Amino acid sequence: MNKLLTTALTIIALAPVSSAEEQAADSAAIYFRQSKTALIPDYKDNSGSLSRLAAELTDSSSLLKKHIRVVGSASPEGSVNFNEYLSQMRARRIFDYFSSRNLIPADSTEFIYTGRNWLGLKSMVEADNSVPSRKEVLSLLDRIIDGQIADDNEALSKLKGIDEGKPYLYMYHHLFPALRASWIYVDFAYPTVKPIPVHSDIPATLVETYSVMSMPAFDISPEFPHRKPFYMGLKTNMLYDVLAIPSIGAEFYLGKNISIAGNWYYGWWKNDHVHHYWRAYGGDLALRWWFGSAAHRKPLTGHHLGIYGGVVTYDFEFGGEGFMGGDPGRTLWDRFHTMAGVEYGYSLPVGRRLNIDFTIGIGYMGGRLQKYEPKDSHYLWKSTENITWFGPTKAEISLVWLIGNGNYNKFNRRAK
Repeated sequence: MNKLLTTALTIIALAPVSSAEEQAADSAAIYFRQSKTALIPDYKDNSGSLSRLAAELTDSSSLLKKHIRVVGSASPEGSVNFNEYLSQMRARRIFDYFSSRNLIPADSTEFIYTGRNWLGLKSMVEADNSVPSRKEVLSLLDRIIDGQIADDNEALSKLKGIDEGKPYLYMYHHLFPALRASWIYVDFAYPTVKPIPVHSDIPATLVETYSVMSMPAFDISPEFPHRKPFYMGLKTNMLYDVLAIPSIGAEFYLGKNISIAGNWYYGWWKNDHVHHYWRAYGGDLALRWWFGSAAHRKPLTGHHLGIYGGVVTYDFEFGGEGFMGGDPGRTLWDRFHTMAGVEYGYSLPVGRRLNIDFTIGIGYMGGRLQKYEPKDSHYLWKSTENITWFGPTKAEISLVWLIGNGNYNKFNRRAK
């Protein structure tokens, strides 16, 4: 962040003044956590910036505050409406901080809401030679800012698609945090000519071309609550389904490319007259790390690695020798086989809100195995074994229904 601000900082230009006056500008910036609007003093250098400008405004209370601008900004990820909400609320936070202390007047304050701050992102990319595919990114940002790509969601999708998502991933971690901010500019008019210190915490290029609202307009719609985007998937393992063992699962995205997934399956079929038993039930939990360009463009998509653990019991018999996991007459928790291992998979988009997830797991499974034979209306016990297995213990070809605001796949449609 220090490198970014050092390269992006620009001293605010002083407006022309008469011979009887001299004018100076001061400013402060506060930064917000992703998708948040709460002003946190100990986040980054918020406390120092606010204290410095508050002290300057207090010392200059007898001077005329000719012009005040309050700016709210958001980074490009997230929906258009949510980013507009964030930029308005962030502007309100810094305005309320100084207004509640009677340090700035509302009637001479202008408000700027950037929403997705494309102009600010461009200025940062221009200042950072480490951005992958930098020329292509700048070319796209120019087209967005010039209005050649009118749909903001299409613009974001194109940005994510450059060079398999590498530039987007870099900007997400290194540039986007500086756009989650609000700024206040204050122009003073001094009655006599004297040396005046000039301060600026703000990259002026972040906001200089946005349209200005001439009065506070904090009409915040309640349909955009203050919360992070939510990504979830409901799924069924089609391999188990075709084996007449219905299954259901759920996966929750925790952020930072991490998710947690759980599965449960249950099939308890029998035909006592011919001694046919087809029974199995159990479940597993997995912690997954998502990686690759597809995963960086959208959560719960692309490659994933994970660790998992689970339990299972079963009873299979088709008129001959039967196999039962655990001891007869017990519950799952008394007789289950345990399993644990590592998994790899890939979640492939197949529809707007549908993925197919291919996963294979390798690890350990162990427990008690009962062997028996049906005799007339009875079952003859043969042996009890403690089994230990190392190898494949998990397989999924799951149909995943994506749930959550913005949790859908976008497909590029090329004109024929």
